[in-house]
Amino acid sequence: MLRQVNDHNAGSDGQSRVFLREDLQEFLGKEALLHQLDDLIKVNPVTLETVLRCLQARYRADIFYTNAGCTLVALNPFKPVPQFYTLELMREYHAAPQPQKLKPHIFTVAEQTYRNVKSLMDPVNQSIVVSGESGAGKTWTSRCLMKFYAVVAAAPASWESPKIAERIEQRILNSNPVMEAFGNACTLRNNNSSRFGKFIQLQLNRAQQMTGAAVQTYLLEKTRVACQASSERNFHIFYQICKGASEDERLQWHLPKGAAFSWLPNPERTLEEDCFEETREAMLHLGIDTPTQNNIFKVLAGLLHLGNICFADSEDEAQPCQLKDDAKCSVRTSASLLGLYEDMLLETVRIRTIRAGRQQQVFRKPCSRAECDTRRDCLAKVVYARLFDWLVSVINSSICADPDSWTAFIGLLDVYGFESFSDNSLEQLCINYANEKLQQHFVAHYLRAQQEEYTLEGLEWSFVSYQDNQTCLDLIEGSPISICSLLNEECRLNRPSSAAQLQTRIENALASSPCLGRNKLSREPSFIVVHYAGPVRYLTAGLVEKNKDPVPPELTELLQLSQDPLLTVLFPTQPEEKNQEESLSQSRVPALTVVSKFKASLEQLLLVLHSTTPHYVRCIKPNSQGQPQTFIQEEVLSQLEACGLMETIHISAAGFPIRVSHQNFMERYALLRRLRSPTPSGPHSLPAARGHSGWLPCTEEATLQTVLQDLLSALPALTQTAAIPADPLHCGKTKVFMTESTLELLERGRAQVLEQCARCIQGGWRQHQHRKQERQRQAAILIQAAIRSWLTRKHIWRLHSAATVIKRTWQKWRVRLNKISLQKVSTALC
Repeated sequence: MLRQVNDHNAGSDGQSRVFLREDLQEFLGKEALLHQLDDLIKVNPVTLETVLRCLQARYRADIFYTNAGCTLVALNPFKPVPQFYTLELMREYHAAPQPQKLKPHIFTVAEQTYRNVKSLMDPVNQSIVVSGESGAGKTWTSRCLMKFYAVVAAAPASWESPKIAERIEQRILNSNPVMEAFGNACTLRNNNSSRFGKFIQLQLNRAQQMTGAAVQTYLLEKTRVACQASSERNFHIFYQICKGASEDERLQWHLPKGAAFSWLPNPERTLEEDCFEETREAMLHLGIDTPTQNNIFKVLAGLLHLGNICFADSEDEAQPCQLKDDAKCSVRTSASLLGLYEDMLLETVRIRTIRAGRQQQVFRKPCSRAECDTRRDCLAKVVYARLFDWLVSVINSSICADPDSWTAFIGLLDVYGFESFSDNSLEQLCINYANEKLQQHFVAHYLRAQQEEYTLEGLEWSFVSYQDNQTCLDLIEGSPISICSLLNEECRLNRPSSAAQLQTRIENALASSPCLGRNKLSREPSFIVVHYAGPVRYLTAGLVEKNKDPVPPELTELLQLSQDPLLTVLFPTQPEEKNQEESLSQSRVPALTVVSKFKASLEQLLLVLHSTTPHYVRCIKPNSQGQPQTFIQEEVLSQLEACGLMETIHISAAGFPIRVSHQNFMERYALLRRLRSPTPSGPHSLPAARGHSGWLPCTEEATLQTVLQDLLSALPALTQTAAIPADPLHCGKTKVFMTESTLELLERGRAQVLEQCARCIQGGWRQHQHRKQERQRQAAILIQAAIRSWLTRKHIWRLHSAATVIKRTWQKWRVRLNKISLQKVSTALC
């Protein structure tokens, strides 16, 4: 019997331990309330698992924005949610006294950025860095930000007329569909993937009204014009003209229905981005008239026909390659659309011109079939790249404001997301290099700067370890030897490039780098770079050629002879003497490589970012299939680890996000000592309130700390809070550090003190008004009494006067009556 009882007790103890563990998990995780946590620093405990569960719960509840300290996390819903981006909601966030108190939204970041520019006497430029993987929603986020600023900052209330403000707003918004049509494409991960980076500078005047904008682009993936991966598409604009052109335009551009083009894969797919009319209307608003548009689309149609030109191997190396039978019509059509002579086009593509010797003797050598294809592709790429740059310049000339009319700007950075495919080349290397630089900028600005500031201020702080990617950047761009320097050196050697030799050079020169790896099972020459977001394998084949990005001079000369008005603008003819001087100078000075140009433009961008106050939006892709209501934890987990979000949450949760200078703190919270009961004078007694002068001398750390504790000790009496948080304030050398809960406590006490002061002022004012009204009442009584007395006297005087007149009249009448009576008596006597 005893054994049974003991066994029962043991079982109940084990069951109770299970219940306690479940209660603890429920208390810490709060699964039922996870979707209500609008900031990831409120998750308890802050781990990858709990953060992931919180995001998943909010995603299932159709809540796609969540704060993570200073960063906004945006989950891609993969479905239309128009109720999230209405004009009414924009105005609500714009008019809110404290937009950060509203639900997390992209409009919160936009409004906070706008208020930072608006509230400062000396405006500090702001920037919003939108980052994330391809398909995470960066382009849509940037589009929403531009729409928000166009609504709230280009209002007709500006100093300009309403029509001008409306035109600026419309042109800025219409720059989006044009740039997306010519710069975005459908990839394996995203139907509307940006194949270029852009930094949009929204220009604000002194009244914080938007007067214009400027667009800076980076590294257009022009190779997509002539080469598309399997299951991917070319740029949207090619599909738009093929699907949206009218019958007359089809005849004019030689685009019959059902025509097949080798550079137009997967034409049967219909996307939302294939809207030709929207692009044309946007171009009209930007000042590109219909004839110029038709000229642009004619050139694009010429590039499509150029891609159908195929060559056959020549039996005699001394003879040019022959055209395939079905390519002759394509040559004729392409030459006609591009305004070129058919013979000159074929000759330039099939025959290479070589200049050698001091006398620059010219030799003409027929090209092999592979070289012909390369020259044909190069011709298409250079035309499309010049066309894209020209469009950007037209957009800037249309939306850019006069430099004297704006004083500050808000920058929107939308760059390509981190990419890792089965085969990666120079494009992916540059894209991931840019993401490494932006990740370092985030680390330097927030993670590192915040922790180092605690140290400089003398706070006791245990550093949160974070992933510093400087080692990877040294591998890519470091000096004196890096991947970029080796690529540029290979270009300067001017020798045939060998993929295996380049791999060997990289592995030998950079073997000491921990971020360089090698896939021994790979049959193709390659190297692996361990990025902050994971390892990526880059094929060495074609790296040097892509880095050179050579454009044969005969191709440029051919395009300069074009009769097409647009190509004449894109490829202006230069004097012959100048051409000779340029050719000689180019032969002496090494050509600028793609990596060098991209590195220079990236450094210029980072200089702009460092001069601004940055804000961060991390876009997360819940799944790689683009399916709504689908949250794959493994994929989201890798993105959370890669973007440094967990370190941000840890520092924000454990640190002190609120920091105020000593003087500003005293000026704002000096009135809190009214809550403290009077104390006898002593070494730490507070002086009487005499404005702010009495607080300014309190700059010593010990004295200030005593004052801070003295202020906090007075708060519970009025705020009636349960308790003051442990270590609510930390006094640094120049600033006071506090948590958000402490700030709310101080603000609550300050509000109540101000309320008490307001009540005192209102009581004094009411007493003054009461006394004034009493005096006015007494004065009114005196005036009324005097008036009544005067009116009474006047009335009596009038009665007296009337009585006197009546009396006199009566007396006269009596006298006259007596006379008449005497006369009658005398007459009768006579």
